[in-house]
Amino acid sequence: MPGESHCRGRKLPAESDGVPEFVVRTRKRKADVVIFLQDPDEDTSSINTTSRKSNESQSNYAACPYSHLLIPTPEKDEELENANFANSKHQKLVSARETPLPVLGWANRDEVWQNMLSKEQKYARDKLYMEKHPLLEPKMRVILLDWLMEVCAVHRLQRETFYLAQDFFDRFMATQQNIVKTLLQLIGISSLFIAAKLEEIYPPKLHQFAYVTDGACTQEEIISMELIIMKALNWNLSPLTIVSWLNIYMQVAYLSEICEMLLPQYSQEIFVQVAELLDLCVLDVGCLEYTYGILAASALYHFSSRELMQRVSGYQLSDIEKCVKWMVPFVMAIKEVGSSMLKSFRGVPAEALHNIQTHINTFGLLNKAQTKQAMLAEKNMCSPLPTGVLTPPQSSKKLPRTLK
Repeated sequence: MPGESHCRGRKLPAESDGVPEFVVRTRKRKADVVIFLQDPDEDTSSINTTSRKSNESQSNYAACPYSHLLIPTPEKDEELENANFANSKHQKLVSARETPLPVLGWANRDEVWQNMLSKEQKYARDKLYMEKHPLLEPKMRVILLDWLMEVCAVHRLQRETFYLAQDFFDRFMATQQNIVKTLLQLIGISSLFIAAKLEEIYPPKLHQFAYVTDGACTQEEIISMELIIMKALNWNLSPLTIVSWLNIYMQVAYLSEICEMLLPQYSQEIFVQVAELLDLCVLDVGCLEYTYGILAASALYHFSSRELMQRVSGYQLSDIEKCVKWMVPFVMAIKEVGSSMLKSFRGVPAEALHNIQTHINTFGLLNKAQTKQAMLAEKNMCSPLPTGVLTPPQSSKKLPRTLK
C-alpha cells in the first residue's frame, strides 16, 4: 500500500546495567522503522487481548491487558492542581499579554486571543512527571518520540498530528504512576492513532498503526489504550500545540492584509527551519518546563530579532529569556550541520509541503546539544543570550523588514 511503512521490531540482549537497548534504524528503500522497546527477559506470550464492543466503553477499559498497571484519572488530580497553582504567576503573565492579532473581519481579535491564552493554561503539563515513573529514563521518551516522528514522516502526516500525539503522551503520563517500559510503545502509537483521527483527512488505518509495531501492539490493544488515554485526559484533546503557535507567530509577522489571515503568508523554508529546531527541542524533557507559546516564541527569536518576537507573540524578552538560553545548545547543534531544505512529497500540494512532518538525525543532534549543555553546567555558565539570525533565510520571497 502506498505510503505504508514496513516496520520491524526485534529484541536485543539487555545491557549489563539492566537498561534496555533502544535502537531505531531506517532502511532507505523500504522506509523501514525499527524500534526496540521490549525487555528481552520479559515474556509477553501470556498477554490476552479482548475486542472492543462499541456499546460497552467501560468493559473496554477493563479489557485492556495492561489496565491493572494504569491509574484511572479521578475527577480532580491533586498533583496537577498543585502544579497549576505553582504556575499561577505564569497564568497572570499570559493573561496580561496584549493581542498581536490584526483586526479580524470574522471575529473579535481580543476574544480570539483570550481563548488561545486560556487553552495554554488549561492544557498545562507537569514538568516532573518522569519522577512518577522510576522504571523509565528520559532517553526512553526520546526514542519513542523520535520513532513517532519517523512514522509520521513515512506516512506523510501533518506536523500538527505529531505534536498532538506528543501532547497526549506527556499529559497522559502525568496522570499515571510506575509505568513500565514495555507499555511505552503502546501508549505512544495509541496517542498517534488518536491524533491522526483528529487531524488527518485520510488517517492511516488501525491495522497500519499495529503493523508498524511488528506485533508488539495488536489492534485490540491500541483500541483499548485509546479509550484509556482519552478517559485519563478527560477528553480534552484540542490543545494549541507548539507548531500551532509557530504558525500564528509567523503569520502575523508576514501579514500584509487583513483578508489574508486565514491563508499562509510566510516563507515555507523559514517555517521548516524553525520547526526543525522545535522538533529537536521537544525531545528533551527540559521542554516540559515551558509552555508551547514560549517554546515557539523562543525558537522564532533565534531566527529573527527581539522586536519581531515581541510584536508577534506579546511576550517581552524577559518573559522568555530563560527558555531562549535553554535553547541555545540546540541551536548550536543545528548550526553545525546546517538547517534542512524544504522537501517535496508526492501527492502533497506545493503550498502544504511545510506542514508535513519530517525526520532528521535527531540522535546525533540531541547528543551534540546535551553535550554542550553538560559543558556549560560543569563550568557553571549560563548560555549566552544570542543576537542575530540562526541561518540566512533560503526564500525567494522578500521578507518583512523586521525578519532578517
